[in-house]
Amino acid sequence: MTRKFDAIVVGAGQAGPSLTGRLTAAGMTVAMIERKLFGGTCVNTGCTPTKTLIANAYAAHLARHGADYGVATGPIAIDMKKVKARADEVSGSSRRSLENWLDNMERCTVFRGHARFEGPKTMSVNGELIEAERIFLNVGGRASVPELPGLDQIDYLTNSSVLELDTLPRHLVILGGSYIGLEFAQMYRRFGAEVTVIERDARLIGREDEDVSAAIKEILEGEGIVIHLGANDVRFSKRGSEFAVQPRAGAAEIVGSHLLLAIGRRPNTDDLGLDKAGVKIDRRGYIEVDDQLSTNVPGIWALGDCNGKGAFTHTSYNDFEIVAANLLDNDPRRVSNRIPTYALFIDPPLGRAGMTEAAVKKSGRKALIGTMPMTSVSRAIEKGDTRGFMKVMVDAETKEILGAAILGTGGDEVIHSILDVMAAKAPYTAISRTMHIHPTVSELVPTMLGEMKELA
Repeated sequence: MTRKFDAIVVGAGQAGPSLTGRLTAAGMTVAMIERKLFGGTCVNTGCTPTKTLIANAYAAHLARHGADYGVATGPIAIDMKKVKARADEVSGSSRRSLENWLDNMERCTVFRGHARFEGPKTMSVNGELIEAERIFLNVGGRASVPELPGLDQIDYLTNSSVLELDTLPRHLVILGGSYIGLEFAQMYRRFGAEVTVIERDARLIGREDEDVSAAIKEILEGEGIVIHLGANDVRFSKRGSEFAVQPRAGAAEIVGSHLLLAIGRRPNTDDLGLDKAGVKIDRRGYIEVDDQLSTNVPGIWALGDCNGKGAFTHTSYNDFEIVAANLLDNDPRRVSNRIPTYALFIDPPLGRAGMTEAAVKKSGRKALIGTMPMTSVSRAIEKGDTRGFMKVMVDAETKEILGAAILGTGGDEVIHSILDVMAAKAPYTAISRTMHIHPTVSELVPTMLGEMKELA
């Protein structure tokens, strides 16, 4: 016998639960299916635990530098079991709250199990068939594991399994010099581990501008992190209880105690039975969707990391908002209307919005650029951290802001004042002529915009 619902939501990540709440509030019966941990990547293996750990690492870093502020702290010791317990509690509390909300939601039936399509309107879970006219996929992604010589002979960690560590690695080697890898690199260096980052490209986080990549490299190396770039022939071998890695032919071996793979993500779409529903995926496994997140099969949508439209908590949640607006509010919102924005949560953080400088140049449009070193920011000087810089690009004709990067203290928060003006499609003068509070990082944004030059 097939149980019928008005909607099926697969995955309790950032989009699924909120969408379930909107659908049930609209009077629909909803089957919410989760095969593992409620809250998805963000709550369990992403933002929530990692930013908690980053806060722990910051406390250790600040304590070590207490003398710089006239504070005598004495020897610093890290209790990794307590560090892990704090992250587990913050993450677990969020997960339990979400699970309790769904379990007690009116018109919502929660299924704990793996869902697979049996047809375009039918899915199976725990041996039971369920059916709905609307099916929403929010199945997330997982770490990619490359095929590299010798890797299958040694133990390795991913962004998920590394969170189970409650001891300090002697030497953590991180394969991948992008957002996930760099956050863990600084975190574990501040906990006291020796840390090496190996990146195959010629610079870190290649999607950023070269000056941003160079500044981040300088920040991390300044804290004692060793970085190897251009690692185009990585090979591993066993060394007793540890391992050795050779980043390129002829290079000296690096002996590590723990290996973290941080070279990208892949969508959890390979065991959904998408072929039985006729849902198309691209060559990387991402579900193909249109500008309003509908798949090629009427009545099936894909939200979050599995659709390739973004790999962040905020893009997943925005996917929910777009689908709900179109389906329930008669508000035709689209993915193409949102401005790309994200942060790198090293310390100091990078806040990014819109186009990079390289993208603006490639577009061929006439543009202006403003820059400001953090050494000119009073708040940064007062806090004792003047690493980084700010820059913003503006369309010379429309006066609209095209993009910005703020690498420095408060950069992950300050970027939003620029992002909001971009979303309003207001000219940059909406910021440059506004009086800001002193002393803050934000007060230098108007100054930066008032000193722009033509982008060469």
